[in-house]
Amino acid sequence: MKLARFSTDGHIFEGHLRPDGLLETAGGRQFDPETVVWLPPVTPTKVIGLALNFADHAAELNMESPPEPALFFKPLSSLIGHRGKVLAPPGVEYMHYEVELAVVIGQRCRRVKAEHAEKVIAGYTIGNDVTVRDFVYDFYRPPVRAKGYDTFGPVGPYLVTPDEVPDPGNLELRAYVNGELRQTGNTAHLIRPVPELIEFISMIMTLEPGDMIWTGTPKGISHIYPGDTMRLEIDGLGELENSVILDD
Repeated sequence: MKLARFSTDGHIFEGHLRPDGLLETAGGRQFDPETVVWLPPVTPTKVIGLALNFADHAAELNMESPPEPALFFKPLSSLIGHRGKVLAPPGVEYMHYEVELAVVIGQRCRRVKAEHAEKVIAGYTIGNDVTVRDFVYDFYRPPVRAKGYDTFGPVGPYLVTPDEVPDPGNLELRAYVNGELRQTGNTAHLIRPVPELIEFISMIMTLEPGDMIWTGTPKGISHIYPGDTMRLEIDGLGELENSVILDD
């Protein structure tokens, strides 16, 4: 099932995507997805990102993959939904998208073994880890400024339940800018796959329902500018589209 959160007429709704393309709430109300404001599909207590979890992405940055998962937090204030506007800070030189599989936790858990990880997963969605590369240096680690601006965390459009994602370890990822394919990859090439990430992170901290783990991006980052439109796709999870405007 594809679950969504959205607002219209000053009210927030939760619903699912019908086969005919309409959004329907549990009470049976139906909405045209073209007329609603899309919200992040979940409300996490934390968003945990992975740096350099694809070897080809590390190589394009002339870096080596770290010996263990390199974690950072994405601020909750960075999250926006499908079709939300990404605000480009004035004066930056290199701002880019990052298409990522985002894993959503479904229950409070701690110290989860990899072989049991699927039991705590509520579903999957698409994350766009927008980054200003200007601020990614050793002395700017963790990359709070590079990745923490308001609107730098587009996510959605749906939370897709595990029954519709039979193999999260083999999903094609694509990123388009203004209709041009810029980035491709497959979750089969994650250095550390989803179960291993859940085990590692849950050994450090308690995970709560709605928490997200953004699993990393493949090779293919490139500049984006005000006026550009990003469309990110992951097989079975839909299309996440956001435009860029100058934050003036």
